[in-house]
Amino acid sequence: MPPEALDTIGMVEATAGLPEQVEAAAQVARGLAGLPDRAYVENVVVIGMGGSGIAGDVLVAVAGPFLPVPVTVSKSYDVPDFVGDGSLVFAVSFSGDTEETVEAAGEAYEAGAHLVVVTSGGELGRLAEAWGAPQVPVPSTIPQPRAALGAMAVPLLVVLAEMGLFPGADQWLRLAVEQLRRRRDQLTGPKSPALRIAERIGRTIPLLHGAQALGAAAGLRWRAQVNENAKTPAFCAVYPELCHNEVAGWGQLGDVTRQLLTLVNLRHDAEHPQVARRFELVGELMHESMADVIEVRAEGEGDLAQLFDLVLIGDFVSLHLAAAAGIDPGPIPVLTELKDRLRAR
Repeated sequence: MPPEALDTIGMVEATAGLPEQVEAAAQVARGLAGLPDRAYVENVVVIGMGGSGIAGDVLVAVAGPFLPVPVTVSKSYDVPDFVGDGSLVFAVSFSGDTEETVEAAGEAYEAGAHLVVVTSGGELGRLAEAWGAPQVPVPSTIPQPRAALGAMAVPLLVVLAEMGLFPGADQWLRLAVEQLRRRRDQLTGPKSPALRIAERIGRTIPLLHGAQALGAAAGLRWRAQVNENAKTPAFCAVYPELCHNEVAGWGQLGDVTRQLLTLVNLRHDAEHPQVARRFELVGELMHESMADVIEVRAEGEGDLAQLFDLVLIGDFVSLHLAAAAGIDPGPIPVLTELKDRLRAR
């Protein structure tokens, strides 16, 4: 069954539109008025949840190593105590009504931070107007937050570039769009590598291993997409840390885990040489404990291109898993019910 068959809200089309979404988001974010002088920025904080919060993980993975100031991602109702008038805070919420983000943004504003808001509207959009905070609009035509990664992550990179904190972002974005277009042609073709990966995962639970910040962001994205699109569990861990704890847990219960889990290694070119060796050694150790071991290797030039490449592959894998299970990838009724019950308190 093709992934479009049960797709009632256009998730497949939105996923395939990531290259154009990245381009459009970069254009919209340029020339933003009201940004602070870079000389006054002592730290960068990204607040957001779920499909919006992953924008912060992308920023850490791609720009974090090059920024002259530290960057922190906060996924909660509050912000770190160090947030103050030397902080540049990105508040990211697709709907603008994410209660954790709205509350944390208010706390950051009260602390004197410089806010930049990325949203389609809602309460956060209204607050941004009242605060006089720069605001980057997210198209409300995108069907779900998880389909808006480009629209929410790219503005952060562009804003930092225009402030002089992340020079060269335009070049990395151009290379990322080129790779996304190449990969999309593969993923939407008759011999899609995403379909083959989904068939190998089958009814097992994917265990995602990635390396360093780039691999961590990719693993979080794959996990969330499998959770929300395919409505199945997924788990992730990061090298080299997993070599100091998780790997010891595969010494027992192999007769169980072989029936339940498929290891998916998310590889990229920026891996430390010793981490690359760890992938090989851990793969040998874990092979008997897994139903299968799959390697997915990023392509493209630059960290941003490789991260978005892994993202797009994982997005399509999750859509194929949904189709194989006869599940509509769009609606997420359990999350909607949970939010409704929280609002009813």
